[in-house]
Amino acid sequence: MSGGVDSSVTAKLLADKDYDLSAVFMRNWDTRDESGSDHGCEWEKDWEDVRRVCGVLDIPCKMVDLSCEYWTRVFEPSLKLWESGITPNPDVWCNKEVKFGVLLDRLTEDPGLSNTPWLATGHYANKDWKYHNGVLRPRLLRPRDVTKDQTYYLSSVPERSLSRALFPLGSIKKTEVRELAVKWNLPTAARQESMGICFVGEKRKFHDFISQYIPPKPGPIINLETGLQVGEHPGPWNFTIGQGAKVKGLKEKTFVVKKDIPKNIIYVVPGTDHSALYAQSLTIRDWTWIWADSPPIELMHPGGLKARMKFRHVMSDVGCSVYSDNDCIRIDFNEPQKAVAPGQVATVYIEDWCLGCGTIVEVA
Repeated sequence: MSGGVDSSVTAKLLADKDYDLSAVFMRNWDTRDESGSDHGCEWEKDWEDVRRVCGVLDIPCKMVDLSCEYWTRVFEPSLKLWESGITPNPDVWCNKEVKFGVLLDRLTEDPGLSNTPWLATGHYANKDWKYHNGVLRPRLLRPRDVTKDQTYYLSSVPERSLSRALFPLGSIKKTEVRELAVKWNLPTAARQESMGICFVGEKRKFHDFISQYIPPKPGPIINLETGLQVGEHPGPWNFTIGQGAKVKGLKEKTFVVKKDIPKNIIYVVPGTDHSALYAQSLTIRDWTWIWADSPPIELMHPGGLKARMKFRHVMSDVGCSVYSDNDCIRIDFNEPQKAVAPGQVATVYIEDWCLGCGTIVEVA
């Protein structure tokens, strides 16, 4: 449980069934690393809400401190990528490494649990089971509420973890979740939805946060068309491809189109629809199929695997062809796509079935 309305309603749905149920709250971020004090930090408020909801539902709850594992497995790798000018997605890797990794392992090893545990979350996703070569295997599927689809964030979760996952909100719309929370008088019924990277929070800017860990590295902002310098940036990690550059004194808004990390240059183009902002294909490394031993055979066909894909959480999926290319995966778009950045996670679907994901390393 996170302290939000989604996990609260999830807990209530399960509490009404015949489960041996208990709640777990993950503490993933230690604010003492930033300020030297835990006083007034966000996790305390979340933990208090979890305890309040569990008190109403009469289920036991405990906090598990995973801040060390989060730091080493998610935050430090992300920090290195930001510093190198790449745009990572920590929330995707948090689900793989921490929630459905370390946490699930700890619960499995817990001597207080008599049976192998299942992990239920408030994610908007579905799961079913399908026979493949005579073996029944789990499939990650999109939820009924496609506007809240969170399979993108779950696309790196391995099959062994997915097999022990429950997604009770998969058949429920977000509006219905709110209504149920009010109907059941849950303490979190009116709580606002959290957004953004978890360790940055909602009350501060990314630049202010990241500057605590990476010193400024000023460099030129250059117009790709003219080759002229139009401004100066504080560090390439503050920008991602497609983002507004916010260069003062220009008649037309400019947008980041390329980053030359060795030379510390940010290149921009004028206008939101410049051709240089579009990509036709991607190269992806460290690709992980959820069914790791059974990648689609169509990858080796001349026409590739006909699929849908996303390279951001908040976007509609787009048509593509997927190919196996030596140690990489190549994705060709049916139509050019705007603002694709190295470091982003690419996720592939066959209709509602999420097959897996990888990290974009090259855009063309």
